[in-house]
Amino acid sequence: MPIYEYRCENCGEKFEKLVMGEEEITCPKCGSKKIIKLLSLFATQGLSSGPSCSSCSGGSCSSCR
Repeated sequence: MPIYEYRCENCGEKFEKLVMGEEEITCPKCGSKKIIKLLSLFATQGLSSGPSCSSCSGGSCSSCR
């Protein structure tokens, strides 16, 4: 059951939601069903040019190799 980040196209509200199966997502602020799934910070970190960790910047330590 992953947590996803969403943005409502109707009111602009950004929110996170624990998704169970094919659950229909609605905005908690306005109730709209016009929802866009956003890339989370976790997902975008995997798209970086190289490995890194919290101890270094860009894979220069032994933990990243």
